[in-house]
Amino acid sequence: MAHDNCRYLCLQGCALQLNNDDVLLPSDLLGLATLDSINHPTNDYVHSFRNSSPYINAHRGRTFVVLLDGYALQHPNFANIINDLALLNSLGVRLVLAFGARPQILERLERRSLSLEYVGARPVITNEVLEAVKDAAGSAGIEIQSLLSMGLPNSPMHGASLRVASGNMITARPVGVLDGKDFGHTGQVRKVDCGAINRQLDDGTIVLLPPLGFSPTGEVFSLSVEEVATRAAIELKADKLIVFSHAHGLRDESGEVIRVMPPREASRHLEALDTTSTEYAALYAAWQTSRFGVNRAHLISYQQDGALIEDLFTRNGSGTMVTQELYEQVRDATIEDVGGILELIRPLEEQGVLVRRSRERLENEIDLFTVVELDGMMIGCAALYPFTEEGIGELACVAVHAQYQGGQRGDLILQHIEKRANRIGLNRLFVLTTHTAHWFRERGFEPADVDALPRSRQELYNWQRNSKVFVKAL
Repeated sequence: MAHDNCRYLCLQGCALQLNNDDVLLPSDLLGLATLDSINHPTNDYVHSFRNSSPYINAHRGRTFVVLLDGYALQHPNFANIINDLALLNSLGVRLVLAFGARPQILERLERRSLSLEYVGARPVITNEVLEAVKDAAGSAGIEIQSLLSMGLPNSPMHGASLRVASGNMITARPVGVLDGKDFGHTGQVRKVDCGAINRQLDDGTIVLLPPLGFSPTGEVFSLSVEEVATRAAIELKADKLIVFSHAHGLRDESGEVIRVMPPREASRHLEALDTTSTEYAALYAAWQTSRFGVNRAHLISYQQDGALIEDLFTRNGSGTMVTQELYEQVRDATIEDVGGILELIRPLEEQGVLVRRSRERLENEIDLFTVVELDGMMIGCAALYPFTEEGIGELACVAVHAQYQGGQRGDLILQHIEKRANRIGLNRLFVLTTHTAHWFRERGFEPADVDALPRSRQELYNWQRNSKVFVKAL
């Protein structure tokens, strides 16, 4: 990954391509990148620059609600998070920042020799505690605004001129008395003033939502930042909820980060977590928003520098995404996939692994192809050429992008092809290969002679390539 400043310039430069009537001029930002990285960009820099462009176009004009708990605000990486949020704003993303202040509140209570009582996961906010809450939330909000106002030369914030708005945009009501316990000034979100927030967002302003709500009677209530962010994302019909927590996403049993999780799986994962943990609160917020119409919720770490940029501007992301969409899918190809397939198979054709196919041939045969699509990118493909009279089909043009191999995507393609073959009455598959014989052997293909091929295919066999023949019964 390029230096943060170079990354900032890279994405700013891409913004020039967005719209003819809305052009960003990065000339004031040239001081952010080193002379070497401008005159001699590395391959990684150029690659990142090109691959980020589709995401810049996709995110422009979208509404993102960002959840930052009080621990994120205290972390040394918070200044970098602010820089990245400023970058999103400059690229046309509509930002709503909901922030918490739990550790800051606890620090103030300790200085005042007060303690915070919990009933389950819910705090009891007395009059005395409320004063500490208002103090902590007010100070945290001012600190965030001061960081968003920085504009030192040779820094990512130079020339940003960000505007920040806050206020009584959350109407709250008291939790009241539960099981005989009066929760005092502990509140729940009653309404989000979407009209006021949208007017600020339309003006390019970043909206700041503190963990406080106000009632029509003039009372102040302490709110959970997770509830504020969740309700704001749902009622604003936001495109994303981005949750910063200490963890680098959720992990499976082997310790690997779970990149994509549907809401149903998120619900099962919640059942295994401690309801008082920060991990539970973060996942619950993501799960809730996904259930009520927010397409994607991202769980990323406030400890990782650049986690926000990596998650939003790369296909693999940096944490866990809870989504109702088919983020990665295996499907039949359409004519719109021709360009993606050509780009995918070109390196293998140049290496001699695959037989060259022209665009015209691929367009004529596109109905025979299966593809694996990852967030709009073709990362795998294969074709099934049927020989219906002999009840056999040829599995051809099998390819998986080099960066996505080893993830069982080849097996998914094979399963899709086999189901497709069964549907049209084929009982065998054959494949011709010069490089991946072992892969097919491991999946039930048996060596065979050229004589085992359909007669019309035997006549087209390229003896110069001397491909090995493998057959599998379905």
